[in-house]
Amino acid sequence: MEQEQTKKKWRWGVNRWIVLLLIISSVFAAKLYKPVLPHIQLPAEVVGHIGGFGVTNTMIAMIITDIFILLMAFLVRGATKTGSLIPTGFSGALEAFLEALYGLTESTAGKWTKQIFPWFASITLFVLIANWMELIPGTDSIGLIEHAHGEGHAIQNIAGFAATLLPEKGDYALTSFVRVLSTDLNFTVGLALISMFMVQVMGLKALGIGYLSKFFYVKTIFSKPIFGVIDFAVGILEIVSEFSKILSFSFRLFGNIFAGSVLLFVIGTLIPVFAQSIFLMLEFFIGLIQALIFGLLTMVFMSQAVHGHGDTEEEHKN
Repeated sequence: MEQEQTKKKWRWGVNRWIVLLLIISSVFAAKLYKPVLPHIQLPAEVVGHIGGFGVTNTMIAMIITDIFILLMAFLVRGATKTGSLIPTGFSGALEAFLEALYGLTESTAGKWTKQIFPWFASITLFVLIANWMELIPGTDSIGLIEHAHGEGHAIQNIAGFAATLLPEKGDYALTSFVRVLSTDLNFTVGLALISMFMVQVMGLKALGIGYLSKFFYVKTIFSKPIFGVIDFAVGILEIVSEFSKILSFSFRLFGNIFAGSVLLFVIGTLIPVFAQSIFLMLEFFIGLIQALIFGLLTMVFMSQAVHGHGDTEEEHKN
């Protein structure tokens, strides 16, 4: 027991000294090397070409995200082959997370849970991993160094310290090889379109062609002109509402993650030692919350679509 306690104290002591050494090294490195300003722009930056096709840094991030998801699937599959009924480690944490998502879906969607849950879980996991990529060292910090005004030639920045290889005069900017996927508006709009398209598919699958009466209700437009015109106007508002959901989905996710990335850029440039670590925990929770919000809203909209919207004609009769 005494040996174990001694080893444990020594282990934590070593870790503490390693952290202190890294902080001191960072202080000296920040003084020796001129910080390179990150290149901030809304569109994704092209970092290479395959033939005539430009590869952007968010495309690379999407490929890495897909690889992470496949690795997660293989890890869980490997854990199930062990024969243990109680999953542990990563597979156990993932199962607990998915069970929580399934419980939320079941309490909202009812009998349509099995159809809606795969979309809810897939979108949530994909957005979560995409958001958390900004926590991985190298994301937004390893890339090409160029003149801020486009002059000169670009050189590779292997560890973010290549500024000393550049002339003292002139401003330089860093264009990263990997940029957080959710900071690309193309990704958020595309995912929002998929989400809302599947909402309509679920509605048609559950209610048939009658689902379209939510948008084009003309049954009473001649028999009861006043209520008929009101019902038709409500349908037009429903169409506008569906398009507004796409905008809401897209800009909510994009705005929060892009703002977080810019915050990390600014803090890392102004205070390059240790300060950025404080905000990484904040970005951890923001990435989790935004992924859950995107997935939950998709699940709720699907649940609303598969249930009837009420018979307006019977309500008017009453």
